[in-house]
Amino acid sequence: MHKRLVKKLLFNRKAVFLHDLLWVPIALYAAFWFRFDLKPIPDAATRTFLQLLIGAIPAYIISYWAVGQYRGMWRFASLADLVRILQSVALATLLIMVGYFQYDRLAGIPRTVIFLFPVLVVCGLSAPRLLYRFIKDNGLLPRACNGGRTLVVGAGQGGELLLRDLLRHPQYKPVALVDDNPGKQGRELHGVRVQGGLADIRHLVDALDVDLVVIAIPSAPQRLFKQVAGICSEIGVECRTLPAIADLHDQDVAVSQLRPLTLEDLLGREPVQLDKKSIAGYLRGKPVLVTGAGGSIGSELCRQVAAQQPARLIIFDHGEFNIYTIDHELRNTFPDLEIITVLGDVKNHERVDWVFRKFRPLVIFHAAAYKHVPMIELNPAEGVSNNIIGSRIVADAADRYKAEAFVFVSTDKAVNPANVMGTTKRIAEIYCQNLAKRSTTRYITTRFGNVLGSAGSVVPLFEQQIREGGPLTVTHKDITRYFMTIPEAVSLILQAGAMGEGGEIFVLDMGEPVRIRDLAEQMIRLSGLTPGRDIDIVYTGLRPGEKLFEEIFHERENLRGTRHPKLFLAGSRPVEWQWLTDELAELQGAATSRNVDKLIGHLRRIVPEYQGSHGGESAEATTPHLKVV
Repeated sequence: MHKRLVKKLLFNRKAVFLHDLLWVPIALYAAFWFRFDLKPIPDAATRTFLQLLIGAIPAYIISYWAVGQYRGMWRFASLADLVRILQSVALATLLIMVGYFQYDRLAGIPRTVIFLFPVLVVCGLSAPRLLYRFIKDNGLLPRACNGGRTLVVGAGQGGELLLRDLLRHPQYKPVALVDDNPGKQGRELHGVRVQGGLADIRHLVDALDVDLVVIAIPSAPQRLFKQVAGICSEIGVECRTLPAIADLHDQDVAVSQLRPLTLEDLLGREPVQLDKKSIAGYLRGKPVLVTGAGGSIGSELCRQVAAQQPARLIIFDHGEFNIYTIDHELRNTFPDLEIITVLGDVKNHERVDWVFRKFRPLVIFHAAAYKHVPMIELNPAEGVSNNIIGSRIVADAADRYKAEAFVFVSTDKAVNPANVMGTTKRIAEIYCQNLAKRSTTRYITTRFGNVLGSAGSVVPLFEQQIREGGPLTVTHKDITRYFMTIPEAVSLILQAGAMGEGGEIFVLDMGEPVRIRDLAEQMIRLSGLTPGRDIDIVYTGLRPGEKLFEEIFHERENLRGTRHPKLFLAGSRPVEWQWLTDELAELQGAATSRNVDKLIGHLRRIVPEYQGSHGGESAEATTPHLKVV
């Protein structure tokens, strides 16, 4: 393979060299011909022509190779190639003129020829190169193979750039574009007509025998993805798209960047606009601690915080493999950043105190938590120990060592909680809110719903079930949840940290809730399968502690807007501090002794709206093969 490629390149260079050399006599003869008004060249001038040709050919051979004229490729002829042509012609002309001046002082050579000859050589060398590139760029040459018939959605800049690249690849054959802008319909891009809008996709796919639909709008809104994906799923045609503008990283739009639609495309929202200056203001140049750094939210927090150039980043997690993974990634991505990796448990007071005493973090993002609802229902003591006592230990350390800001990552399950997990997060919220009134540290809570693709969430479960051939298990046909992407959630956490003055609960705008049944059907379709035919969906019934729908704020929290359109502020509900600390002490004792009944009683006293029916006996009755511990 390698030898054949070398031979092909050598052959191409020889052919180009012969082409360029042939233009020397052609241009010289044309110069004499023009000099004599397109009439036969006189015999005396013919002798001069032959004398010039004998000297011109070696002069041009020398100049072609001296300036490196054959480094470029005709397929990608550019300004650099034209500059090399001008340089080679100028050098050859100089050699010819100097040689013939020494020979006979240029006697007998028409001055018109001296001018026209190099101009015609430049034209002869440049025009074929530019014409070849124009033909290839516009797909005017016959294709080597019959490519997949492609319909491009979007006739804007992204569509134009992608279409230009599609025409260069024989595996694609663009047959039409669609765009909802009436001003673009009926017009052409690179010879391909804009034949209608999104509503015409079904008809065009059938009429033009389309194999592939490509969404060429990097800034496309969610509704467009949903509409096109739904149409393609119904008519059974493959659909691909370009990355979002934020993911292009200033690269040109190209065929190589096409990818299948993802769940983020269908459920994602408009890009979050951040006040980057305020975020950088409280992170840059400061030591930052992230607990739960190996988790889905924690690891993304590490990435986005690291990009803000902190003085050092302390990553803390109890999972050895998780923290190793994010440590390895961060060191490769941010080689100049001081990264301190701490393996430890937030429930370990001595370990947490050592971290604060040793590294003095000024900003803390507390993302360490147990979050799997059914698992915490079965292990309520561990949920309390980690989510409440562990959070209290880290929050108290932030106060003790005079940190500037403590950002607590909470959940929508803390609102009118129906399970132990949500209740533990709500109590941690209450503690941080009330501690803020007694500390110089800014305690800020952020609350949001599910994130797509996080560990333990429904999306990885559905992906595994699809790989296994189904069925997909949904607890209830009407159950809904809020979803957002991990980067979006973390960006808003950072923004809340910049905006908070202490004691607030920032509620992230989660958009519209998603019905889990619809989510399951979308994931099946994205896998190229049909729900109910290729993979079934079965309903298993609500699990212990599970609600049909989640809420993002309590009715008494008086939700109000902030200066950021995707962040809302929930009013705090103060409690008597001594009473709260006494209750937490009793709660910790119940968790340590594994007294579940007493533990649940304290949860209800601290969070009266806790709606769960938890108890050792009832939980065991619901799941007889498991035991509450």
